[in-house]
Amino acid sequence: MFNPARLLMARRRRSLTMKALADRVAVEPRTVSAWESGEFPPKDENLQALAQALRFPLDFFSRDNPDEVDPEGVSFRALTKMTARQREAALSAGAIAFELHDWIAERFVLPSPDLLDLRGEDPEIAASTLRRHWKLGDRSIRNMVHLLESKGARVFSLAEDAREVDAYSLWRGATPFIFLNTLKSAEHNRHDAAHELGHLVLHKHGAQRGSAVEREADSFAAAFLMPAVTVGAAVSRVPTLTQLVLLKRHWVVSVASLAYRLHKLGLVSEWHYRSLCIEMSELGYRRREPEEAPRETSQVLAKVLLALRDDRVTKAVLAEELAVPVDEIEKIVFGLVVTGLTPISAKQVQPRQPTGNLRLVK
Repeated sequence: MFNPARLLMARRRRSLTMKALADRVAVEPRTVSAWESGEFPPKDENLQALAQALRFPLDFFSRDNPDEVDPEGVSFRALTKMTARQREAALSAGAIAFELHDWIAERFVLPSPDLLDLRGEDPEIAASTLRRHWKLGDRSIRNMVHLLESKGARVFSLAEDAREVDAYSLWRGATPFIFLNTLKSAEHNRHDAAHELGHLVLHKHGAQRGSAVEREADSFAAAFLMPAVTVGAAVSRVPTLTQLVLLKRHWVVSVASLAYRLHKLGLVSEWHYRSLCIEMSELGYRRREPEEAPRETSQVLAKVLLALRDDRVTKAVLAEELAVPVDEIEKIVFGLVVTGLTPISAKQVQPRQPTGNLRLVK
């Protein structure tokens, strides 16, 4: 039976207005509105046209209501810069990730969440508190995605071709989710991951919004990635940009983030910081990160896909199970590749017992 909520989700995922979709399937916008409101279902030929126009399988439109991402509970990395359609497309990707997560969670034992509720804490203190809780000391974090996953956060990728869409996070019940746009630099992604972690522990369930909240998450991210003690001990009194490019490797952050952190800690003067910013702009470091680090991907999803490969379950099978295009799976699993397999029908895949606890090494 046709499910109107599924049509709305698919249209939003494709960033289409009702009129744009109506034009593609040769009907009036009022008709699309009626389909989405449940006033009446599309005829078979209309449903075929919708599936083709939206690039979703026919079966997708008859599934149960999706567990949609509640915009009120989401902390977006750059909410004010995004259009409504960009936001809706990113949230619809999150709904697909929810369904993939639930499919995986039925078959694998995933790490339990171990985040603190630090609402009301100063961001610098909160970052230090969480580092102590996770026994990280003041050392550099070599892989943010792996760390987050080891502490029970579910991390998925976004492949939104829009600079305005950085990242977002939310609590789904007692489980934290983080979505990262992988079209950014590796250093940018790490900062986004730490920024979203800040939202999850400082602003649980997205109850707070605004520029002040974003600044708090940014301050948390800087302190979490670059503890004041280690940064202060490593940097000379008047660092050059060349020195900062070398030093940024230790904390795996952007050169701009490191310069800003030094300025906020009072380790470089206002004049020197401005000089560094001018030099970075002249060299194009605002657009292209110098000596970019390797991109981080999910260890949990890699382990899951590897285990599924042993049972001859490909991403094509996953897509069939969830009734979504294969490329939608690709976009949320960091493009991880499973090779050497012949796709088989999802109907041949039998339920599995949980396969070990996917515990991760930081």
